[in-house]
Amino acid sequence: MSIATTTELICFLVLSAVVVTGALGVVLLSNIVYSAFLLGGVFMAVAGLYLLLNASFVAAAQVLVYVGAINVLILFAIMLVNKREDLKAIAGLNVRRAVSGGVCLGLLALLVRVVLTTPWSLPGPAAVGEEATARIGEHLFTDYLLPFEVASVLLLMAMIGAIVLARRDVLATDVVTGEVADQGLIEKSRTPLLVERPSS
Repeated sequence: MSIATTTELICFLVLSAVVVTGALGVVLLSNIVYSAFLLGGVFMAVAGLYLLLNASFVAAAQVLVYVGAINVLILFAIMLVNKREDLKAIAGLNVRRAVSGGVCLGLLALLVRVVLTTPWSLPGPAAVGEEATARIGEHLFTDYLLPFEVASVLLLMAMIGAIVLARRDVLATDVVTGEVADQGLIEKSRTPLLVERPSS
């Protein structure tokens, strides 16, 4: 093995370990802010994997779109909605964890089976070069236009939901404050005025 091949293999193993470890942290950590930051790290590692595949445009889009936009949007939504509340006991939590773990293991087994049974044609087709960006744009706005628009609508719905959840508490606080103020004005209007008589 040459130095370049060894270096590429080491980079692939390191990035893969970062992706797997970060994904486990996103799922298993109880602090949602740490999970969001780890999700950003996973996106960055995936961009590194794209660079190893000579897909520089896809790696740049990964960093700009997922890390710079989606992950920041998730962090802002968490910062707006996150409250420090005592979590209530969930009925059947162990059963839910077992079912979720079974589904995840089933998906993992399916992916491993696909990887092992697929006849991969290595080393693969020749690199397109500078035409890669043009071809991605053509496919994005022709073959994959509907999934692209659906993804944008889903992101818009998530942003609107975060705004609604953040504004709900503010509106509720304003309503309660207004009611208290109104009640105070009513009580003051009902209270008779006491006028001191001048002493003779």
